[in-house]
Amino acid sequence: MRPPDEGGSFPSPFDELGPAELARQAAKVLQRELRDGFVAPGLPTSLLEDAEGGKMFGVLVVRLLDGSLGFLRAFSGMLAGQWDVAGFVPPVFDREARARIEPEGEAMVKALHARAVAMRGAPELRSLRAEHAAQSERHASELALMREQHEARRKARHARRSELTRPATTGQVSPPEENRAALHALDQESRGDKAERRRLEALQQEERQRIEPLLARIERRLRAMDRLRQMGSRALMRRIHDTYVITSARGEQRPLRQLFEQGQPPSGAADCAAPKLFAYAYVHGLRPLALAEFWWGAPPPAGGRVSGAYYASCREKCAPLLPFMLEGLSVAPPRTFSPPVAASTSATGELSILFEDAWLVVIHKPEGLLSVPGREASLSDSVLTRLRARYPQATGPLLVHRLDLDTSGLLVAALDSRTHSALQHQFVHREVSKRYVAWVEGLVRGEEGRIDFPMRVDLHDRPRQIHDPVHGKPAVTEWRVLERRDGRTRVAFFPLTGRTHQLRVHASHPLGLGAPIVGDRLYGRDGERLMLHAESLTLQHPGTGSTVTFQCPAPF
Repeated sequence: MRPPDEGGSFPSPFDELGPAELARQAAKVLQRELRDGFVAPGLPTSLLEDAEGGKMFGVLVVRLLDGSLGFLRAFSGMLAGQWDVAGFVPPVFDREARARIEPEGEAMVKALHARAVAMRGAPELRSLRAEHAAQSERHASELALMREQHEARRKARHARRSELTRPATTGQVSPPEENRAALHALDQESRGDKAERRRLEALQQEERQRIEPLLARIERRLRAMDRLRQMGSRALMRRIHDTYVITSARGEQRPLRQLFEQGQPPSGAADCAAPKLFAYAYVHGLRPLALAEFWWGAPPPAGGRVSGAYYASCREKCAPLLPFMLEGLSVAPPRTFSPPVAASTSATGELSILFEDAWLVVIHKPEGLLSVPGREASLSDSVLTRLRARYPQATGPLLVHRLDLDTSGLLVAALDSRTHSALQHQFVHREVSKRYVAWVEGLVRGEEGRIDFPMRVDLHDRPRQIHDPVHGKPAVTEWRVLERRDGRTRVAFFPLTGRTHQLRVHASHPLGLGAPIVGDRLYGRDGERLMLHAESLTLQHPGTGSTVTFQCPAPF
């Protein structure tokens, strides 16, 4: 790599293919120090292994004032409750301004939070909620019992009415007088049931009026307190954000809030490693040459980070910020991951067909070939594209399911719409047995188990998926150890749901195996290939009705 002041360009912080070699060399120096057990004097690396997870670190290679090369180091946010740690650059904000604002503001927010907590735990509120819940349950039971009784009476009346209105003699048009009286009595009974229901509902409404207005008044006060606490917290964050002035490489300055849409930066904006590094370099007249950011320590609670792995700058906090900070430097466009040309295209476009008949086709998808075309014209080659070329007479969507670009193995396609619908029904309703095989990093504890935690896409770092117990969708995988060798474990996975990247996240996350799949560029470390293969599928053949199993041994 040529440094920018020697004719090159500064590598983009958002480069998906990893940092430049110059920055990697600097990062390795810091990583060796972390492996030795200390972040800084008095701060052991072990503090990055606690329940809160590790930390993102960054290094910035710079041209020093004397013309030699050096590098700066930084960490995201605070470390062990400290903004300032020996050997690392300081934060960006104005210390004196923040010192005037933060203590008083935090005290106000904490006081409001304490009041809200006290209101939620007040004996009166707990008592009213418990009484209201018991009352609602009793009212529902009373109404259900009455509906059951009334339904039994209605059926009995219906039977009796049919009996009374049945003609007794040939030619009889209307029921006799005594039957008309009985029918009138049945109508009166029906009206009596309705009146009984109205009396019960009125009684219940009267009972609710003794509790619900009191409860609603307290709930309104609680919501008002929550709004007040949120307003206070937002006001404090605005004042704190105003202590940040961001400088570009050409020396122009802007308030932090001016760089974010509607002037609302997310919490922690400008506290990431990269903004700290650039800010320090500009203040001291150092020219940035290359940046690297890597995670160190336990993964965060949501997952998606592996100790020692490099990551591009975050898009939530840094994407609105860094482009301005880099103005004045020649910056290379970010490189994005794309399928290797040799893997995604071929001279013949042939597919490896393992089985085909009048209804369906089973393909062995190679690693590096898309299941369906990508958005860019250069990513048009895919299993679906090749299927349509091979079977021009086929109808319907063809592919019943997909595999990740990096995953190899069995894919099933339907040659007509009816077969596609039948197969997709089996996949959706978990009637298809799937077996994957993978090599994972490290020696997995235990011999078999079940991983069950919800997942969703990381909205700020697509296509990565993260663990989210609140908004995530269920994801369940069973697993079994097949072999342990050379510091790795060969595992069979049996996914019971089909979430995006499910096996990759379940393997890497500490709530799963805590062992990323070998070669996983998103959830572990890049390698020659992702060691994940769809090895076996068992399903009911839509055409014959028989249970069929397709197998394709892993190539690793």
